[in-house]
Amino acid sequence: MKRFVRLCLLCWPLWLGAADDNLAARLVILANSSQPESVALAHFYAEQRGVPADNIIALPLPLEESVTWRQFIDQVYQPVQDELYRRGWLEGTASTLLDRYGRKRYAFSGHRLSFLVTCRGVPLRIYNDPTLLTDTTRLIAPFVKNESAVDSELSLLAWGTYDPTGPLSNPLFGRDGPLTLDALQVVKVSRLDGPTWESARHLVTGALAAERTSLAGRFYVDLEGPHPEGDQWLRQTLAQLREMGLDGDVDETPGTFPLNARFDSPVLYFGWYATDLNGPFKQPGFAFPDGAIAEHIHSFSAQTLHSDTTGWCGPFLA
Repeated sequence: MKRFVRLCLLCWPLWLGAADDNLAARLVILANSSQPESVALAHFYAEQRGVPADNIIALPLPLEESVTWRQFIDQVYQPVQDELYRRGWLEGTASTLLDRYGRKRYAFSGHRLSFLVTCRGVPLRIYNDPTLLTDTTRLIAPFVKNESAVDSELSLLAWGTYDPTGPLSNPLFGRDGPLTLDALQVVKVSRLDGPTWESARHLVTGALAAERTSLAGRFYVDLEGPHPEGDQWLRQTLAQLREMGLDGDVDETPGTFPLNARFDSPVLYFGWYATDLNGPFKQPGFAFPDGAIAEHIHSFSAQTLHSDTTGWCGPFLA
């Protein structure tokens, strides 16, 4: 998935509370009206977090988790962009002209969204389409493709037209100072999803429960992956956890945490680098405490969110 807004954004808007009324008022929820459960999930989240019901956009979207570029543009991107513009969430000038991909040539000056939350039922992935590739001479072979994450493409709704071939640098990455115009145009996208409707709802109820009782438990950090830079990220994370006075365990063997490792009350997990869920997470009856945050670094950890065995994101949500 080549664009720049990753599924780690899952948790960003889930904790919006009373102190964040303005953010909640500017949060828009996208649901698939072809799936009643998707619309019900959108309303449940809105009710629990004080998001106005008028901020829910329910459109007839494809039912598949993966779609073609033609499906994405015609049945997801363009209808969502049109509706956000009609409701005043996207600001600018409309046009009847189309680009080479069939997208409307809007001229946007900005947007008013704090977040766009996609609910289970909204497609997740876009297949590579070689017929739409352009300007491939500027890219090395592994990047001559346009496969992508739906949420990442939706983050560019306020950019107008752009070339979907190859990667696109995130203008928000590592920026602590004033934002550039490109950065201000990015829509922050989050997803409420999981292998089941109940696991998607639990992202909301689990966060609420943790807010009532506070987050209590231990951290677990898995080091010694295949790339030095990744280990540096995790060692910095470990240092921050220890500075906060938290208690936890560290695995410094080449593999992941072993199946029989101590893993009681894991409210924070950061690790890598395996294709599919393994270790203590596969113990019968394993469950994270409410409000837990877990991240496993792997390039394809979110190929699907509808499996409780494939990758890491789906199983973690389960």
